[in-house]
Amino acid sequence: MNDTVEKIGAHEVAAWLRRHPSFLKQFPDLALTMVVPRDDGPTASLASYQLEVLRDKNRELSRRLADLGANAQINERLAVRTHQLTLALMRQNSAADTLRAMAASLEEDFAGDLVRIVSFDDVPELAEAPWLQVIAKDDQRLAAFHDCLQDGEPICGRLQQEKNVVLYGERVNEVSSTALLPLPGVGLIAVGSYDPNRFYPGMGTLFLRMMGESLVTGLQRFHSA
Repeated sequence: MNDTVEKIGAHEVAAWLRRHPSFLKQFPDLALTMVVPRDDGPTASLASYQLEVLRDKNRELSRRLADLGANAQINERLAVRTHQLTLALMRQNSAADTLRAMAASLEEDFAGDLVRIVSFDDVPELAEAPWLQVIAKDDQRLAAFHDCLQDGEPICGRLQQEKNVVLYGERVNEVSSTALLPLPGVGLIAVGSYDPNRFYPGMGTLFLRMMGESLVTGLQRFHSA
């Protein structure tokens, strides 16, 4: 009589083990004798392989925690600087002084390579300031900024050339990336960088918005006076 031998393929075994993950707990001797191939060639016991996997996961978690810690420190420093900027703006005694404080902070505290402020209102005391332009809100030069002035959303990255020309004038070729902060009803703030990767689409803009709100509030004190 011929015996019929059922041949079980590797895929069936693997599928069965996936459905019974506790199987090897019942047969620890089998778990210890199994070998798992490594990337570099030699084999290891299942227990050793699992330990390596756990160590790899632990290293990855440690790396992620380190990244989170570093980001938290960066955000903390930005929060402190933004708070200090807000206090500085509130201490000023005129619109001109408020704009001066804003420009100085963006250059010194936030390391802006080229800071530019566009104001809709004339500021005679700052007629010689190289970082300030007074452009009426209906001026054709601001047509390119119409959408961002309407929605008030900051823009980070490489701006269109027509925008860069308005903002940076003769120094337009020095700027490789920009953080643009529209201030509806007030004007624009641009922080230009020589580094093309300093400002990029998708980066967080929370602190930019907070700084913009602080400046608008600081200037409103003098418009209502």
